[in-house]
Amino acid sequence: MKHPPIRFGLVGAGRIANSYVQAFDHWDAAQLVVVADVRHEAAQALAQGIGCVSVDSYQAMMEKSLFDAVIVCTPPSTHPEICKYFLQQKVHVLCEKPLSIDLQNAKEMVAAAETNRVLLTMASKFRYVEDVKRAKSIVTSGILGDIILFENSFTSRVEMDQRWNADPAISGGGVLIDNGTHSVDLTRYFLGPLAEVQVLEGKRAQGLPVEDTVRIFVRSVSGVMGSIDLSWSINKELDSYLNIYGTHGTVFVGWNESKYRQSSSRDWVVFGKGYDKVQAFRSQLLNMTRAIRGEEPLLITAEDALASVEVIETAYAALHRNNWIAVEKESAGRSPADSPARLTAGQPA
Repeated sequence: MKHPPIRFGLVGAGRIANSYVQAFDHWDAAQLVVVADVRHEAAQALAQGIGCVSVDSYQAMMEKSLFDAVIVCTPPSTHPEICKYFLQQKVHVLCEKPLSIDLQNAKEMVAAAETNRVLLTMASKFRYVEDVKRAKSIVTSGILGDIILFENSFTSRVEMDQRWNADPAISGGGVLIDNGTHSVDLTRYFLGPLAEVQVLEGKRAQGLPVEDTVRIFVRSVSGVMGSIDLSWSINKELDSYLNIYGTHGTVFVGWNESKYRQSSSRDWVVFGKGYDKVQAFRSQLLNMTRAIRGEEPLLITAEDALASVEVIETAYAALHRNNWIAVEKESAGRSPADSPARLTAGQPA
């Protein structure tokens, strides 16, 4: 029996909203019925392209149209207020990452969803990439043996000085919370809960008030070590963004091709054609629609989203501590003020 489409509202008509509109296009499982943005002309332009209603505030959405769920695509500092409003109206919420810029507000959002018995999930597109899901199956199958090392890299040159992502009052930080939320979610997807984290900041090449290059080290509860490279100022020119090494093999998840190889074989096995953004967004929406109908669980639960916020908050605490230990002989000729252990918290290393 064919179900009627799940009706969605969209709050925010910026860059990421366009990706959702593409995902809705020529798809009958879900329907976009209303778009809201304080810049009403932006909402109108987006709504006209898909043939739905536009309004100039998220509150007005409830008056103009009936919908089952809402996608929140506004800057992170606004997420708690907007999400809690809809959760209290008993509307399911798909919130763009990060769920919140602080743990307390994230907890309140999760509590609101539980109280009102509606779904809350965080949008993290890479979890829905087909190659990532296949890589997870390969790891889970055990053919790579015990997983020893996990590597992730999201580095790309982007001018950030005119973007809200680099305004800490709006975004909560820099590349660590922005790209890093994707990284943390992927790391937990493959490794499970994380026990420890350390963060090192690189040189601030763009003169931003926030970090634009960081390296994160993690250790999972199960003992697997991981490293994550994030940057808005360099492009590492890598074919893969996810590398997982086990005692019996390796898997690479790439932008244009994904493959794995067992140690007992000379040949790589190609299992995917790379990153497909529209596919990832549509799969994310499909998971949400099926979860609303009770047909499958959310891939990213509210608890997963909450854990992601907690790890990022812990990562900033680690960044600010900046616990370098000097190599005594190498640093003997350096003045105490130059010692990495004495670098001011939050300043570029």
